[in-house]
Amino acid sequence: MHHPQLTPRTTPELTPPVEELEKQERRLVFRQFTYDDAWALGSLLVEMARERQAPVAIDIHRAGQQLFHAALPGSTPDNDAWIARKRRVVERYGSASYLVGARFRAKGTTFEESSRLDPDEYAAHGGSFPITVENVGVVGTVTVSGLPQLEDHRFVVEALESFLKL
Repeated sequence: MHHPQLTPRTTPELTPPVEELEKQERRLVFRQFTYDDAWALGSLLVEMARERQAPVAIDIHRAGQQLFHAALPGSTPDNDAWIARKRRVVERYGSASYLVGARFRAKGTTFEESSRLDPDEYAAHGGSFPITVENVGVVGTVTVSGLPQLEDHRFVVEALESFLKL
């Protein structure tokens, strides 16, 4: 039986290879990540979303504190629930939520079937990306919810590339 809320077992035509997703994480690293950086990155995401009329919610957390949140027209409280579930995956695994899901799919299973984590609390769907500081590690997350999961992931990656001028 198909459950639309579960991650698909395989989507080879859509899913970038795990190696490509891992390269994104190695490349998208900050020298530091301050309150001002959170505001600037969040504002960039809002600007991008407004230009595209994307119905998203945006969240930035660092060390357990929410530093930025915005909800754009068309987003709903459900997007905030998805943000929390995707963010928990990044906090637990130290990798992008989409990459975590892709790693399970690459093994021929799904996150929901094999992680042993409560799907009401954790979602390995695209849209949450680790905020990694060089020589420190993962210090937080930037998360978008409201688009199909690969688009959420790509939206965050595009914003990080622009912010980090890569």
